[in-house]
Amino acid sequence: MKLLPIAALMLLLNSASVAIAQTAPMDLLRKNGCIACHGLVHKQVGPGFAQIAERYRNDPDAAPRLAEKIRNGSVGTWGRVIMPRQSLVSEADSRVLATWVLSQPSVAKSQGPK
Repeated sequence: MKLLPIAALMLLLNSASVAIAQTAPMDLLRKNGCIACHGLVHKQVGPGFAQIAERYRNDPDAAPRLAEKIRNGSVGTWGRVIMPRQSLVSEADSRVLATWVLSQPSVAKSQGPK
């Protein structure tokens, strides 16, 4: 009968790890200050998330590269704009953020002046 408590404990631990891994991307964006420099669609200091998604849309290796850029920073990818190192962002969170950024829809091209 010792298996029942062990099974219950394993189920509880598994549920807790799933809850941790499913932190909402918008919560991560706010928590890590991403939206201080990036707009959802258009450039602020750095490119908008939709612009990033558009650039890398057909690149199957983009997610791990973007996750690395989030943690280690980059320069020159978007002109002179520097992406500072975000070493406080965990590897798991950087993967969630990169995947979310790449999932953003295409930027609708405007049809002439407004």
